[in-house]
Amino acid sequence: MTPHCTKLARLFGALLLSAVSAAACAEMPAVTDRTPDRHAPDRHGLIVIGHRGASGYRPEHTLESYRLAIRMGADFIEPDLVATRDGVLVARHENEISGTTDVAAHPEFADRRTTKTLDGAAVTGWFTEDFTLAELKTLRAKERIPAIRPANARFDGMYQIPTFAEVVRLAQRESRGGRRIGIYPETKHPTYFAREGRRLDGTPIAISLGAKLIETLVAEGFTDPRRVYIQSFEFENLIELKTRIMPRAGVDLPLVQLYDDFQSRRPYDLAYNLAHGADLGAIYGGLAQQAEGGLGANTRYGDLASEPVLRWMKANYASGVGPSKSSLLPRLALDPKLDADGDGKAELGTRNTGVVHPMLAWALKAGLVVHPYTVRAEEPFLSLSPNGIPQTALAEAVQLYGLGVQGFFTDQPDIGVAAREIFLDLHRPLRER
Repeated sequence: MTPHCTKLARLFGALLLSAVSAAACAEMPAVTDRTPDRHAPDRHGLIVIGHRGASGYRPEHTLESYRLAIRMGADFIEPDLVATRDGVLVARHENEISGTTDVAAHPEFADRRTTKTLDGAAVTGWFTEDFTLAELKTLRAKERIPAIRPANARFDGMYQIPTFAEVVRLAQRESRGGRRIGIYPETKHPTYFAREGRRLDGTPIAISLGAKLIETLVAEGFTDPRRVYIQSFEFENLIELKTRIMPRAGVDLPLVQLYDDFQSRRPYDLAYNLAHGADLGAIYGGLAQQAEGGLGANTRYGDLASEPVLRWMKANYASGVGPSKSSLLPRLALDPKLDADGDGKAELGTRNTGVVHPMLAWALKAGLVVHPYTVRAEEPFLSLSPNGIPQTALAEAVQLYGLGVQGFFTDQPDIGVAAREIFLDLHRPLRER
């Protein structure tokens, strides 16, 4: 082995070890200021997005989860946004909060448990729009998937639900020593909050999450387009942000169109507007002409991942797209599942086909950034490579960078940072190693 290869192999081994060491991740040292270096994202355009913070190590959407993601080297932290009864944006994966808080243990809120129709599906539990911010602050976060992440459950009951403004302020405080921490907020169920949803007392919610999001960013002085991406699974919400909400506020921030499963899922805003006889041309403009067969009841996300649609999106409102990694890299189910990590539980259930969906090439050709979701380290979220080798999250992340994406969402930001280091070092000229 040449000295160059030996050095690279040692680097790979060291990074791999540090990336998968749970003990090291659980107790991180104090934050230290960082100076710009050759791996800074403004040098190469590659970013690591802390998905709901560092949700592989702390309960998601808590200030501690976001803070840990920053300490691990994430460039952006991602809050999902829903609204309270008094119109404040808070960070929760869903507006139904029984899975992520201890609300069920609060007898004073027992009578607020109800069933609502959310994006066409019946959901039972407690909903943020039925609580004031002061009431939500009496609750504490808990791990959403304790069967998969039992170590996170030891933090149950320790952290409050943060407001969006608090997340922004955290990013501002942690931006020092040459680092600029960005935020990557997602509007959750914007059609429900703006037009369809009702509070427990029957009154319409009638809150524009997009307008509240921009209002908060302006109030906090966080409007640098290099430090914000706004994402949504709904199309109307992003088009409205681009054409009306942001111009009124005098800001212009990059928007990222998220894609659910290409084959089985469809944008809820489209389903809602079709059901209510809305003028699709007035809402979506030329999107209806670009989609093959137009927009209709059978339109799925995959129909909106075509080359003409992506070109139109880039020209009219979007700076990027966020497909699921399983849509971008299709998988086949394994039967039976495999125990790839040797823990006695067979949880690895898919195998990559080796196919890359052409959306990736079309999006890059159109000038859109591509930020897939979600890189996760636990076995239920992993897959076999096409040649039958079990992938790690580190290998998956390096593969994504190699395919040309400019970033990805990850529950373990330290693994994402390690993957970027490996990818960049693999592409350095030998004379620089």
